[in-house]
Amino acid sequence: MSYDRAAAWTLLCEWTQSLALRRHALAVEAAMRAHARRLGQDEEAFGVTALLHDFDYERNPTQETHVWVGAKFLREHGWPEAWVRAIEGHADYTGVPRDTDLARCLYAVDELAGFLTACTLVRPDKMIANVPVESALKRMKEKAFARSVNRDDIRRGADEIGMELPAHIAFVRDAMAGIAAELGLAGQPVATG
Repeated sequence: MSYDRAAAWTLLCEWTQSLALRRHALAVEAAMRAHARRLGQDEEAFGVTALLHDFDYERNPTQETHVWVGAKFLREHGWPEAWVRAIEGHADYTGVPRDTDLARCLYAVDELAGFLTACTLVRPDKMIANVPVESALKRMKEKAFARSVNRDDIRRGADEIGMELPAHIAFVRDAMAGIAAELGLAGQPVATG
């Protein structure tokens, strides 16, 4: 079996019907590939890990099952262990240490990508490229806004990769803007589903 982007996308689509979850995976992938380039790391490893990080979530949305079911499946099918451990580490409740750049970047990007999507969708222009960093920082203080997004994870993630939060917000926003049309964040109406 080939452990590449095409295989990861196929697996994600087999397990995930939700367009929003697929778009989240694509957003995280874009930011992870940008981090790989920034760090001089393996872009394919970072991108594929991003695509797979939540592939089991739709079928297994609880702390007792999410990540665990997916990690077991990936191991049984021979996916690289470093990728599986990074996926396990993206959820604090697993207790799996984030001891690689791959794992730290995945953690740093995951919640932030979702938060930036929410910031974009409340803008009149619905364009991620136009989301000001200051606006995102202000929204982080609003508890009612995107309440399911863990702000502490966003802050901790930026700390773990050694980036100032405003710089990391801009970095992830710009990476997502590079595929804005695929994400439904290029100014057109966003389909839900």
